[in-house]
Amino acid sequence: MDFLVWKNLSASRRAAALQRPAQAAQPSVAAAVRAIIAAVRRDGDAALRRLTRKFDGVDLRALRVTEAEFAAADKALGRADKAALRTAYLNIHTFHAAQRLPDLRIETAPGIVCEKITRPIGRVGLYVPGGSAPLPSTALMLGVPSQLAGNPVRVLCTPPDKSGRINPWILCAARLCGISEVYKLGGAQAIAALAFGTARVPKCDKLFGPGNAFVTEAKLQVSRDAGGAAFDLPAGPSELLVIADNRANPAFVAADLLSQAEHGPDSQVVLVAFSKKFAARVLQALTKQLATLPRATIARCALERSRIFLATSRDEAVEIANRYAPEHLILQVANPRGLLTAITTAGSVFLGDLTPESLGDYASGTNHVLPTYGWARACSGLGLADFQRTLTVQTAGAAGLQNLGPVVERLALAEGLAAHQRAVRVRLDKISR
Repeated sequence: MDFLVWKNLSASRRAAALQRPAQAAQPSVAAAVRAIIAAVRRDGDAALRRLTRKFDGVDLRALRVTEAEFAAADKALGRADKAALRTAYLNIHTFHAAQRLPDLRIETAPGIVCEKITRPIGRVGLYVPGGSAPLPSTALMLGVPSQLAGNPVRVLCTPPDKSGRINPWILCAARLCGISEVYKLGGAQAIAALAFGTARVPKCDKLFGPGNAFVTEAKLQVSRDAGGAAFDLPAGPSELLVIADNRANPAFVAADLLSQAEHGPDSQVVLVAFSKKFAARVLQALTKQLATLPRATIARCALERSRIFLATSRDEAVEIANRYAPEHLILQVANPRGLLTAITTAGSVFLGDLTPESLGDYASGTNHVLPTYGWARACSGLGLADFQRTLTVQTAGAAGLQNLGPVVERLALAEGLAAHQRAVRVRLDKISR
């Protein structure tokens, strides 16, 4: 990890230092994803089998998980394992259930009633990453809000292992959320199948879930196609920024950085410190912890493209964080809530020395599907509302139309839209007779 003194960097060097590593390869990723999507649209399930053989190294007899496989997964987990899943499920359920909003009904003017009502999205596709690190936690993060929203069709895709099986933790998490339709599909091909549908995989209206650069690019591409599907948010390779003052525990900081670096070689972690001496202590702790980390090779790849910024003040540290707009932001500083008031762009924030990012990843209750690539400047993390849509409704009585109609007529004629004005006038003429 490089040491960069923020105040000494030019505007162009600051922008370059805040660049995500995955973005540099974006053109080649986009081309590869485009070819995968085209193959799935053209060849359907045959393409899915072919691509699964190519990328996952397995020939699948059936794409959909069977009841027997669900039963085997249930037997594979012990009582303590299931209890842990259940606790996480309940906390996530509690936090997301509290996000329900009542329908709105208000009389904006005498005789004019406006409403806003909520309906579930009809068909949702849930993508759960697998590969080197299957994520049952993501199955909960997508399954719980979709369960609360009441989406009529919920389809989950996750990649199989080399033997063609799905991780039992993922299947148990899915079943806990009431999801029974699970397909052994990963990567951009899974996104294509969910967006456009095949003979076996239902077409969905909106897609959810994090993934690598290929999954993120696939979600972007299918959302631009009229026959495709909407998507939740740009949630790609994991990223974390830690602001740590000199009183912070270097071992805590190192552990937090590694918790995201181990996700994948394209992950990025950033440390904002206030002294080179403290940053050096964090690097020592990183080296020590890496020595016993099972995924050390992956973490080292991520660390090679990560950064240490040296800030001269809390204001400068906040400037770095807000410009980077991290997926995860940890504030290991004195009075972290005081610093929070100045934070404007982050997916999820973790306050204080005793709040590791891992809590949010698994079981605190907040959602871990969060915007990456700096999209936290404009996007929020996943919530209940993302699985719903709202409709506005309006009703006018005779008195209401008589009061508001002339206003609408004047505005319509100002825009040169006579038919709009006439739609009001024919009614006013009718009720005035």
